[in-house]
Amino acid sequence: RVRAAGATMGSLGRCLARSLPRGQPGLSTPRPRCYGSAPPALQEKTLVVAKPDALQRRLLGDIIQRFERRGFKLVAMKLLQADRGLVDQHYEQLRLKPFYPALVAYMTSGPVVAMVWEGYNVVRCTRAMVGDSSAVGTIRGDLSVHITRNVVHASDSVEMAQREIGFWFQRDELVAWDSKDRDNIYGL
Repeated sequence: RVRAAGATMGSLGRCLARSLPRGQPGLSTPRPRCYGSAPPALQEKTLVVAKPDALQRRLLGDIIQRFERRGFKLVAMKLLQADRGLVDQHYEQLRLKPFYPALVAYMTSGPVVAMVWEGYNVVRCTRAMVGDSSAVGTIRGDLSVHITRNVVHASDSVEMAQREIGFWFQRDELVAWDSKDRDNIYGL
C-alpha cells in the first residue's frame, strides 16, 4: 500500500501518487501501473473536456502533457464551441441544481477541447488525476482558481464515459492506432 501523511490510500490515491514527483516525502515505491495503452482486453476510454477557462488561460498543453506522461493514448480530439443543446445533454443529471444556469453560461462562454483518452484503468486514474480544486498535485488543484472555474471535466465511470463520448464524438472520429510503447509499459 502507498502511504501519505500517515494514512493508507485506496486505489485512486495510488493512481494519484504515481503522478507525484519521485522522492516525495511519505510515499513509497513501487508506483501502481494504472496507465498506458493496454492490451485490447484491458483498454477503456474516457472523455476529458478542457473547459473555456483552460483555453482562455492557455493551459491545454499542460493538461494534454499530463495524460501523455501517464502513458494514456489520445484517440480523439476536437476544438469546438459547445452549444446549449450539447451542454444540456452532457449535464442532464444536473438540470435541477440551482447552479445549472451558471454552468450552462460558463460552458458556452468560449471554445472547449473535447478529448478521448484510452488506456488501462483510464477512467479511474483520470478522475484521480483531475481531482478537486483543493488537491495539490491534481489538474484542478494545480491549475484551477475557483470551484466554478475548474479547468476540466472527466467522466466518472466507464458507463458514463461511453455515454458522454457519444455526445461529443461520432464513432468514426475515434482513431484506432497502435502505441509503440505498449511493450515497454506492459512487457508484452
